[in-house]
Amino acid sequence: MSTPSHDLIVFGATSFVGQILARYLVEQYGTQGSLKWAIAGRSEQKLATLRNSLGLAAGKLPLIVADAADDAALRRLCESTRVVASTVGPYALYGEPLVKACAETGTDYCDLTGEVQWIRRMIRNYEPAARRSGARIVHCCGFDSIPSDLGVHFLQQQARRRFGAPCNTVKMRVKSLRGGFSGGTVASLLNVVKEASANPALRKELANPYSICPEGYAPEVRQPNVTSAQYDGDFEAWVAPFVMSAINTRVVQRSSALSKQAYGEDFRYDEATLMGRGMKGRAAALGLAAGLGGFMLASALPPTRWVLERFVLPAPGEGPSAEEQRNGFFDLRFFGTTADGRSLRVKVTGDRDPGYGSTAKMLGQAGACLAQDCADSGRKGGFWTPATMFGDVLVERLVAHAGLGFETLED
Repeated sequence: MSTPSHDLIVFGATSFVGQILARYLVEQYGTQGSLKWAIAGRSEQKLATLRNSLGLAAGKLPLIVADAADDAALRRLCESTRVVASTVGPYALYGEPLVKACAETGTDYCDLTGEVQWIRRMIRNYEPAARRSGARIVHCCGFDSIPSDLGVHFLQQQARRRFGAPCNTVKMRVKSLRGGFSGGTVASLLNVVKEASANPALRKELANPYSICPEGYAPEVRQPNVTSAQYDGDFEAWVAPFVMSAINTRVVQRSSALSKQAYGEDFRYDEATLMGRGMKGRAAALGLAAGLGGFMLASALPPTRWVLERFVLPAPGEGPSAEEQRNGFFDLRFFGTTADGRSLRVKVTGDRDPGYGSTAKMLGQAGACLAQDCADSGRKGGFWTPATMFGDVLVERLVAHAGLGFETLED
């Protein structure tokens, strides 16, 4: 094969998060610097409008026209670049042809999906091709699930240095966050609920904490799962379910499996949202748990799902304003315990709203990391997680260039 023209192509650049990502890449790399990148999508006019909105610095930014359903165009796109970063969701509806093209051409790939059922299908359908071609496929390179996956990785690195052993039990608790939802995220969530409500086998699959782990990997460990309001003694606070735990916990478990159970054969992991102490915290936890339960029930029923889509939730292409993105943040706390009872706390923070401002920066750095840092990493073709593909290298990039923080806390 000839040398690719680009290091990175942002596919779906005119989507809500794609535009944020393009602006971030212009700010970080320009268009003629160390990272040679381009934007791609199905509408040349929309791509040109986006390029014009990025200012004079983006005047020579290459535009590539390719439809998510055009196999030939996607293959040409893949053959022109080292890495593709996709923002085209819901991925279960539009994402498969690009993953197939990357797996077959040996092109590295990263995305923002949180659709665990689709990830499982992609692994099952295309991991053999990716292994043959050398393509490294890394799903979940946004708020789901980089902070969780790299947060656990960071905690385990600290535990090994401090204790000489990993933590076999880890909890992640959302201490605080501020941010909005875009229509694309809502559409992805509703599509998962719609698929699951019509398919009992899929509901069973989604309940399996090891659903995206390699075939045959099934530790005899009962994984904790916060599904209602409960008191957490390790944090001395009430907790409620965290809506993204369903994908984050699966990604962390796949990281453990791919690293040959480096977190321990009896590794346990769960996530929840901290709601406070005392009666006030209990009431808040009960309220959030009830609200999430009601939303999921309404999403599963066609009449109420239609009402939510029509009148309540943002439409595709809509999302938080630039000011809301700048004012957003997140603060996640991790508590790990070793088999002999020693414990460690760390925190992971972000300086933008988690779903968009921070997510765009995370995906941008993941794509740049694949293009610039991973050629000699020893990672062969296949489906990886953020922790197993990037590890410390991406942690360093996120701290230096994406406004994230990884810090050990003293008790």
